[in-house]
Amino acid sequence: MKKIEELYESLCFIRQLELKVAEVYPSDNIKSPVHLSIGQEFVSVAICDALTKDDYVAATYRGHAAYLAKGGSPEKLIAEMYGKETGCAQGRGGSMHLIEPSVNVIGTSAVVGTGIPIATGYALTQKMKKTNNVVVCFLGDGATEEGCFYESLNFAGLHKLPILFVVENNNFAIHEPIEKRWAQPDLSKRASGFEVTINQYKDGDVIELHDIAITMIEAIRNGNGPMLLEVDCYRWYQHVGPEKDFGQGYRSEAVAEKWFSRDPFVILGEKLAENKKQEIDRRVTQKVSDAFEFAEQSEFPKPSELFNYVYK
Repeated sequence: MKKIEELYESLCFIRQLELKVAEVYPSDNIKSPVHLSIGQEFVSVAICDALTKDDYVAATYRGHAAYLAKGGSPEKLIAEMYGKETGCAQGRGGSMHLIEPSVNVIGTSAVVGTGIPIATGYALTQKMKKTNNVVVCFLGDGATEEGCFYESLNFAGLHKLPILFVVENNNFAIHEPIEKRWAQPDLSKRASGFEVTINQYKDGDVIELHDIAITMIEAIRNGNGPMLLEVDCYRWYQHVGPEKDFGQGYRSEAVAEKWFSRDPFVILGEKLAENKKQEIDRRVTQKVSDAFEFAEQSEFPKPSELFNYVYK
């Protein structure tokens, strides 16, 4: 029960924080585009909880959930969105460029697929240093169409690297559905030639996914890597921004309702007593409020620092 409470609190916090981001975004306090993970944040929560502090995580530009689930500071995250000097990139990166070396969040990038070879390089480093650390690389289904995905799978398989590739398959690359993009709809068949163990999960149960993650990560830690885990999920909001986009013609609300009705957040919460849920919800609400208050009270970078960290 303790583990269920911890997973629920992590998932609840990320859900509430991103809902607050969606609420605040139209005010222009947030200075960068936002790619919300609402609906699919359970993937990061289940997997990052199976890691140690010394393990590494690379994520996509839809990376708030991975950053927070791995232990990144919510205050620094919101401050970064506000463009403040107390942000995790000192206000220079915004929502799509998050990094936290203290908890081994490698970083996120606005360019599709760029985290894949970087994470693979980190895994090579861990093997060369003979550590016991694992690297998790989160990517979207659209990124599996980049050449670096297959190059990295091949390299990781060739060198038996300690890396778990996690494909968050929400069925859309921006606005293009998967059936218009994949000649072979089964990713495991496309990735089967690289000596990478593949698992696919479709049910959205956080506890089950957490158990799968523990098994796969421990196997990688014991020298059986690399591995690939494809998780079916669904983003509730538009590709970028705080609105729903069902009027744009590329996906239907009827299909979305099936995902809404089996929200992993709600399913997990049903495993807890109502008084315990309310206690966690109150605690989470305060933490979210504190993060936004921190960002609002922080200072913007000084104009004199504009060229700091610029190479040329």
